[in-house]
Amino acid sequence: MEMDNATTVQEFILLGFEAEQQQKRFLLLILFAILYILTLGENITIITVVSLDNHLAQLPMYILLSNFSWLEICYVTTTVPRMLFDLASPRGIISFQACFLQFYIFFSLGCTECFFLSAMALDRYLAICHPLRYPQLMTQHSCYSLVGTCWVVGFLCYPIPLILISKLSFCGPNIIDHFLCDVGPILSLVCPPFGNIPLVCQIFMNTLVLINVSFVVLSYSIVILSLMKMSSPGRRRKAFSTISFHIMVVTLFYGTAVAMYLIPGGESQSTVTKVVTTFYAAVIPFLNPMIYCLRNDQVKEALDRLLKRKERLLRRTVAV
Repeated sequence: MEMDNATTVQEFILLGFEAEQQQKRFLLLILFAILYILTLGENITIITVVSLDNHLAQLPMYILLSNFSWLEICYVTTTVPRMLFDLASPRGIISFQACFLQFYIFFSLGCTECFFLSAMALDRYLAICHPLRYPQLMTQHSCYSLVGTCWVVGFLCYPIPLILISKLSFCGPNIIDHFLCDVGPILSLVCPPFGNIPLVCQIFMNTLVLINVSFVVLSYSIVILSLMKMSSPGRRRKAFSTISFHIMVVTLFYGTAVAMYLIPGGESQSTVTKVVTTFYAAVIPFLNPMIYCLRNDQVKEALDRLLKRKERLLRRTVAV
């Protein structure tokens, strides 16, 4: 990463939650540590169940969901361990390169999640609106290709904002009033002149979010209209139950994204920014597995089969 010659800042200081009392810092440390462990446990459980169950491993929806769980693991690991480290150590120092690396990975994963939500909306659209053609349209090969495209495109989006921002001059204060290297706090430390780069980055992020939101809204709107025309109440109820969980996850993710990056003046409100960021960086990845999979009957049945298989193996081992 080549920096401008005027860049003199070599490290940043993350203020974090600014909990001066040791007791408050300790409580936050315990809270986020438990949340992080539970999030990892939930998503690892989903990945394990889908991978080991022969039936679920062949279904496109669960291939997407297991990869989505990998994404959530990466997402929380990008921010929460650093947050825990800063709560345990009050200094909060992060190098210039490490800060921009976290910025790139965090936003690339967020961009990848946008594409995954669109991919899952497409999957539900094809399954409900084109049930006869669905097996031919969404094969395992096409599903894995879709998954790969989401990962690749997600990580190809943010080099442009990263390069633009990294070429700006950081010659003044190096204190970031946040617990991660977010685009707003970073840009607030830039020394003028910075030209149109903030506007370009804002337009880039807004366009990315709006395109994916529009696609998701259009897909689920068509799905809901198709479900309302179904003659079978049982099938309609089951389908509505499935997509309602999907819509809930989409609403949580994009609702916080809109609050953070699309509402003017949101970035200047430090406390609100931290709360909203905490919600989508740590809380939503904890809620998503419960909404998507752990309440799903097929996942429960697969988990039950896996536990019974493990119990039989243990009995055989003890018998031998």
